[in-house]
Amino acid sequence: MTTRDVVFPAGRQALYERNRYSPAIRSNGLLFVSGQVGSREDGSPEPELEAQVRRAFDNLNAILAAAGCSFEDVIDVTVFMVDPQMNFERAWQVAADYWGMAPYPTATAVGVTWLYGFDFEIKVIARLPEGR
Repeated sequence: MTTRDVVFPAGRQALYERNRYSPAIRSNGLLFVSGQVGSREDGSPEPELEAQVRRAFDNLNAILAAAGCSFEDVIDVTVFMVDPQMNFERAWQVAADYWGMAPYPTATAVGVTWLYGFDFEIKVIARLPEGR
């Protein structure tokens, strides 16, 4: 069996170990990042949607940086939202601060009924820089 090449952001490994998943896996020149929510260092959610979205992107960017990437390397995005009818536009306005310039990555938004106490989650696939 091949050992997974796991990427951990600084200071959050215990949170991932407690919840039994890897934040990201490097494979064949790509980085597959698990869904990131607006969790504080202790795992609790930010109370407001906009703060959750900002924290989710900050958590995502910490993983990307740990792998030597940035959001510019992201090629595919999936976002999950509780009550998208109410939350999509508010969340998407905050996401624009992190999204960068065109050309944009592909994106899929999925409405869900439950996200473990959160309202927004983002997962991505990114290109790894040459030699990573």
